[in-house]
Amino acid sequence: MASFAIGSHHLNPLRQFKKHSLHPPSSPASPPPSFGSSFCRFRGSTRFGSGLLVRAEDKARDSSYSSPIQQRTQQPNSIKQLQDAAEESGNCDPICSVDETSSQEYETNYQPKTDLLKAFAVVGTALTGAAAINHSWVAANQDLAMALLFGIGYAGIIFEESLAFNKSGVGLLMAVSLWTVRSIGAPSVDIAVSELQHASGEVSEIVFFLLGAMTIVEIVDAHQGFKLVTDNITTRKPRSLLWVIGLVTFFLSSILDNLTSTIVMVSLLRKLVPPSEYRKLLGAVVVIAANAGGAWTPIGDVTTTMLWIHGQISTLPTIKDLFIPSAVSLAVPLALMSLTSEVNGKGQDAADVLASEQMAPRGQLVFSIGVGALIFVPVFKALTGLPPYMGMLLGLGVLWIVTDAIHYGESDRQKLKVPQALSRIDTQGALFFLGILLSVSSLEAAGLLRELANYLDAHIPNFELVASAVGVVSAIIDNVPLVAATMGMYDLTSFPQDSEFWQLIAYCAGTGGSMLVIGSAAGVAFMGMEKVDFFWYMKKVSGFAFAGYAAGIAAYLAVHNLNLSLPTTLAEVPFLSGS
Repeated sequence: MASFAIGSHHLNPLRQFKKHSLHPPSSPASPPPSFGSSFCRFRGSTRFGSGLLVRAEDKARDSSYSSPIQQRTQQPNSIKQLQDAAEESGNCDPICSVDETSSQEYETNYQPKTDLLKAFAVVGTALTGAAAINHSWVAANQDLAMALLFGIGYAGIIFEESLAFNKSGVGLLMAVSLWTVRSIGAPSVDIAVSELQHASGEVSEIVFFLLGAMTIVEIVDAHQGFKLVTDNITTRKPRSLLWVIGLVTFFLSSILDNLTSTIVMVSLLRKLVPPSEYRKLLGAVVVIAANAGGAWTPIGDVTTTMLWIHGQISTLPTIKDLFIPSAVSLAVPLALMSLTSEVNGKGQDAADVLASEQMAPRGQLVFSIGVGALIFVPVFKALTGLPPYMGMLLGLGVLWIVTDAIHYGESDRQKLKVPQALSRIDTQGALFFLGILLSVSSLEAAGLLRELANYLDAHIPNFELVASAVGVVSAIIDNVPLVAATMGMYDLTSFPQDSEFWQLIAYCAGTGGSMLVIGSAAGVAFMGMEKVDFFWYMKKVSGFAFAGYAAGIAAYLAVHNLNLSLPTTLAEVPFLSGS
């Protein structure tokens, strides 16, 4: 889900791992980073594809499964043996896990005085904030206090690498602080509690949806189910491969998140093309295609999912009206890239670089059920009228029972079951969503977002410009809070369901992040896996991505004004119409 996209395209939930993935171990004797090590350095990152990022760590361990009891009874030097084996194979490095850090390195880096000062600084800051909250000035200046808190918190999220604070923790602190201020400034605490309960109900729907989708994707990947897609790409001609990679990613991202699609496709490129400028360009195509593919389906990106769950867009109109603009936003960069010297250069045809991995037993069955469960979610919503997260939980429950049944008695395949998958999904990404969405909902409850909407209406009356600006800004700032703020600024009375404004927001927020490599989770994953420089992407790709973004907006306006869309016979499908 490209913004699964929970995923997002973005959220840029991987930015906190950028500095690790861009700087391999400093030892000069270390071998070049392999495909496995790239994945390993992203361990713990965002959204639906996070489980893919720890696959190399699993491979570095012994292939046989041992129960927790067995693990506790192993000899003490077994951990050291695993470390040595991982380092020799190049599949892991000390960044992979704190647990794998050697005692010598721990003793070298351990600084008790510095840690104590940091602890005092954090506690002192918290006490200062608590004292300020109790001040009568906060009650008299609620709007200003909340704006300052949100600004400070969001700055902490943006500069998390410099501050060494995880954005999920910052987001949770910001949410609690904002709602505390709201409880002080509200007419009564009961009103603030009622507003919080309403906001929590809406936010929990998105979090449950994301957790279910992430787990399903992780189970499919554990069974190597995506090989059914990647193994069918056989062409080695540079220009043909450019288009094939783009189109496959485009459609794959429409049902998965953009991060998962990027990881799957970039890992495929490592098997098809040797390291070169051409392979980097193909990886950039994957980023653009993953973000574009997530914009035209309700389950393709976290922002479209948010808009869909809250009723701003519905299934069939979104697919019909946004497919062509999204396809144009991919086709234009592909056409322009086809003319570059990297694609037209000689010597690009190559045989497979790496051997293909074997699909796990029953991988085809699990792939079919997993993808079917994702596709069935809109159908379930239309048939029952229940929220989408219920359909996602239904699919997860079915897949859970199926994997338990087909692997019954197979103790060496526990990692293929749901409990092991739950330990590998990106729960910190879900908590980041929770913090951000609760923070934005507090601003909405206080009326700040409505005031901002009124200001924009007075100074920028053209809603197309507002939506376009959201897309441009999303290349720098996470698109989730941007879309959440937009949803708080404008309600369904201002712009009804499936209006041009909401559809443009879905398209612009989904594709705008392609203009910078740090603008989406897909871009940051590609940045780490292929060691791509920020300025290389800006020089080689940003112009193409911007051309596609602008062309997609123009295509949407042209299609809408000319009343063109996909064949309207789709509307005759009973479970899609109006869902």
